Amino acid sequence: MFDARPTMSAANIDYYRHRAAQFRSQVERRLDGSLTEEEFRPLRLMNGVYLQLHAYMLRVAIPYGTLSPDQMRTLALLARKWDKGYGHFTTRQNIQYNWPKLVDIPDMLDALAEAGLHAIQTSGNTIRNVTTDAFAGAAADEITDPRPYAELLRLWSTDHGEFQFLPRKFKIAISAGKHERAVIAAHDIGLRVVRNAAGETGFEVWIGGGLGRTPLLGQVVRDFLPEADLLPYVEAILMTYNLAGRRDNKYKARIKITVAERGLDVMREEIEAEFLNRRAVFTGVDQALLNDLKRQYAAPDFRIEGTGDYDVERARSAGFRSWTDTNLSEHRIEGYASATLTLKAPGVTPGDATDAQMSLVADLAERYGHSDIRIAHDQNIVLPHVHKSDLPALYRELLAAGLATANAGQISDIIACPGMDYCSLATARSIPIAQEIADHFRALDLEDEIGQFNIRISGCINACGHHHLGHIGILGLDRAGVENYQITLGGDGYEIPAIGQRAGAGFPAEEVVPAIDRVVKAYLDLRENAEERFIDAYRRLGAAPFKAALYPEAAHA
Repeated sequence: MFDARPTMSAANIDYYRHRAAQFRSQVERRLDGSLTEEEFRPLRLMNGVYLQLHAYMLRVAIPYGTLSPDQMRTLALLARKWDKGYGHFTTRQNIQYNWPKLVDIPDMLDALAEAGLHAIQTSGNTIRNVTTDAFAGAAADEITDPRPYAELLRLWSTDHGEFQFLPRKFKIAISAGKHERAVIAAHDIGLRVVRNAAGETGFEVWIGGGLGRTPLLGQVVRDFLPEADLLPYVEAILMTYNLAGRRDNKYKARIKITVAERGLDVMREEIEAEFLNRRAVFTGVDQALLNDLKRQYAAPDFRIEGTGDYDVERARSAGFRSWTDTNLSEHRIEGYASATLTLKAPGVTPGDATDAQMSLVADLAERYGHSDIRIAHDQNIVLPHVHKSDLPALYRELLAAGLATANAGQISDIIACPGMDYCSLATARSIPIAQEIADHFRALDLEDEIGQFNIRISGCINACGHHHLGHIGILGLDRAGVENYQITLGGDGYEIPAIGQRAGAGFPAEEVVPAIDRVVKAYLDLRENAEERFIDAYRRLGAAPFKAALYPEAAHA
């Protein structure tokens, strides 16, 4: 049976226990007044504890989005016992608990430690959770499973003595498919697994991507990095950034600004020089560990058998057929598929899952999914290995639990940050806008007709909802005490990465849905055929016809 991977090693669990005990002492001192909130703040942030709009929030790392059933049950336990019965999955493949009491958080960390999970480095100016493709190890177009590399980076970066106080937070993503699914262009370091002309596996290395108030796409700093050089080269990038990154202004402290100000060629020269120094001190222990990790991530024992009632059920059930058309992805093994469980059912908060749903997913993964669960960066859950003969039974159980919404990648599968309903940094609401847009197009029964369409919503300029990368992006801002929503067009985080361009003046909350409706109807009128996606039509036609739809008064002035 697929188990909890290297995160469950005895050494890791002991260390997580130690960190939880350390934080318990710090909480006790905060509660008895020995520590002020100002003194406590850096200590809690080192353990993933934020002070949000209404309560403390605990952010838990899900390493590269991979969970075992028992780990998912632990996440359900935290929601049920110490929160309000649900958790929120984020675009960083983390889970957030929005309502814990400070006195209970050490108990939550203890429970996480026993499951091989933690909240270390989910905040602060350090290396955050390494993310990757939710279909890792399953995708038909995959060169190799990227998770051993992600785990190697996780082990190396956790409490790395030189990188705990970087100029700013630092994010790494890895993609290993011929089709890009990990948004590497929007990360401080993006790694794309490639093979050179000799058939050797290595990495195309990107640096300097990031969103927020200054959105920039990463640039390729190395066309091919041999697999054996991964850690020393990444370490060289971090060393270079740690010395050169700005510390005088937190808004200009990300590596994206360092690359933009100093130039890619200068950065490359310094990185390559530092790499030679770093490479000389690596003794090969990293490669021995990587080889061990590859063995630990061996594929499950796939079944070789017929697909049973799969085709019969597709012919019989319109609901099942719709779900399989939208929510299944091609698997590398014949007879299997990867199933996406979207957390975007009508009326729910995008990315939220109840404790009952999480517990059910754990059970379903054991019954139908080789005990493997993934959290996707688009705030959905993936069962990467499901035999097609099991899909009818899986669908029936998902349907009963509200987890069988057939909308993966469609216009109602919206990424949205928590916004002003929770976040102290937010300047506008995200959740109600996402729900209203989804409800509008469901009511029109247009989701299938529209096809693949990415909408991303952020409640402030920090861009946690990745609005810059949406085919349509929506940014909520405060304008003299009134929520106002800017719309961007043409963003994409995948095959042809692009930052969406602001279309014009913003809209009040009540005008957002009509504005989006006008853009979508313009797309349906202008596309060449039903196969042409919105983003493809936008690239072919340019922004003008869609801006005209957004602002009809200006178009006819």
